[in-house]
Amino acid sequence: MTREAVAAELRAAGEELAALGAAQDGDAFTPLQQADALIKSSPEAFLLGVLFTQGVPAERAWAGPYLLRERLGHLDLERLAAEREAVARAFAHPPALHRFVKTVPGWVSSAAARLIEEYGGSAAAIWPDGARVTEVTRRLLEFPGVGEKKAVMAVEILVRHFGVALEGTECGSVAYDVHVRRVFLRSGLAEADTPEAIRAAARAACPEAPGLLDLPAWQIGRAWCRPREPRCAECRLGGVCARIVQHAPTGVGARRR
Repeated sequence: MTREAVAAELRAAGEELAALGAAQDGDAFTPLQQADALIKSSPEAFLLGVLFTQGVPAERAWAGPYLLRERLGHLDLERLAAEREAVARAFAHPPALHRFVKTVPGWVSSAAARLIEEYGGSAAAIWPDGARVTEVTRRLLEFPGVGEKKAVMAVEILVRHFGVALEGTECGSVAYDVHVRRVFLRSGLAEADTPEAIRAAARAACPEAPGLLDLPAWQIGRAWCRPREPRCAECRLGGVCARIVQHAPTGVGARRR
């Protein structure tokens, strides 16, 4: 088996997912229907959802903005920015909305303030059609709570699944996520578990749009290429993977779905 074969299979999976699109009913961010609809219809809720994607299951993270709205009675940016104590109380009320109940509320209020001050209250202004991938990534990184991993993830979702027409997809990348890393290492695409090695492997495998490999690798890692007892016979890469099973990075992280 070769890296080229693994890359080709991952690319094909990425293209299929891009054609399907995250807005399709069968491809939900979270099983909670109202929460899923909010993420898909509101750029501001999507941005807040990105903030939630840390240290909790993906489905729970993407339900966060809707559950916060239910507790507060609104997702008004002015109030989210100004009423920080109310936001914190909404997060902390049992059952807590997030594992990091003392951190994420501050990120939410700070994000609301930045949206008002710099983007006219519209998260979509962060990623207008025609903007470059690198610029959108830079803008996202300015939000407290958004690191490289979340920014890369968000850009890839915007391009591949919301159809935002960003330029410079060759400058995109894959997130340094535990599932992506595991697939890249076990399949033989990457030889070292470092951000640089994983991203270089993505560029080599798909130079015109490295980020195309992000979601399929994450899904394969979550569903089949598990840390223990990987389900190789059922995996999309089963026929081409090098199956270097001992290469299994540690760590957890929430992603889109």
